[in-house]
Amino acid sequence: MQAQDIVEGLVPALDVVLFQIGDTTVTLATAVVMLLIVGLTMICSRVVGKWFDRMSRRRSADGRTAAATARLIHYAILITGFGIAAHTAGIDLTALFAAGAIFGVIIGFAMQNIASNFISGVILMAERSIKPGDIVDVDGTIVRIRELGIRSTIGRTRNEEDLIIPNANLVQSTVKNYTLKDSLYRVDAPVGVSYSSDMALVRKTLETTAAGIPWRNRSMEPAVLMTEFGSSSVNFEVSVWIDDPWRVRSLRSQLNEAIWDSLQAEGITIAFPQLDVHFDAPVTSSFEGLVL
Repeated sequence: MQAQDIVEGLVPALDVVLFQIGDTTVTLATAVVMLLIVGLTMICSRVVGKWFDRMSRRRSADGRTAAATARLIHYAILITGFGIAAHTAGIDLTALFAAGAIFGVIIGFAMQNIASNFISGVILMAERSIKPGDIVDVDGTIVRIRELGIRSTIGRTRNEEDLIIPNANLVQSTVKNYTLKDSLYRVDAPVGVSYSSDMALVRKTLETTAAGIPWRNRSMEPAVLMTEFGSSSVNFEVSVWIDDPWRVRSLRSQLNEAIWDSLQAEGITIAFPQLDVHFDAPVTSSFEGLVL
């Protein structure tokens, strides 16, 4: 009987009107339900956040990227929970959504670049086409991606300069990612020899030199191509594959030095621009009798 009396006493208390919003009356019971929904939303957000953090660690994701994505998930869950709580209380959110839509349009026009970069950041995080540690070509500049943020991405150049790249540039333009699927990269070294050279010996020397490069990728065979007959030289191109695109400049230098040493050892002349001048007979006769 005492429990029944307590329940009968609580029922009128739960029906007590706390306040009224327009035509909607908010009672104590409604407020309790709203608080429960908000509390469950907070718990759900925390649980999902921890789960996402564990998944990010397993995939070795960048800490900053994972944190930014976790914040987005947190806000999305909170907004959804608050919307459900308000709907449960009978609060009409139509007018609020309409006002929010109008406000969003105004803000969108005023902050197009920021919104574009923000959405681009979400796309990059979802697709993972560009990740921290990747080597990419952005507008002709080779950079190593260091941090991938919501609004911008930070890259480091070969000159040890930090570039702040808007995310929209990475999404809306063509970007070369040298390490998207693998880090295999081809190093080309053009060289020209004189027309009097033994071309068979030239090819053999270049092939031997390329095959003996210690740092080349062994899964790909070197390539030696005769590319053209130039004005002063017969031009070849020596290609080897490497595993680190970031070191391409220094490795190309080493390849050029190895080619130089090998051709010098075989007595093969590396051609340089030359110009032959031939005088016609009338021009030659005009110089006769001149004392220089």
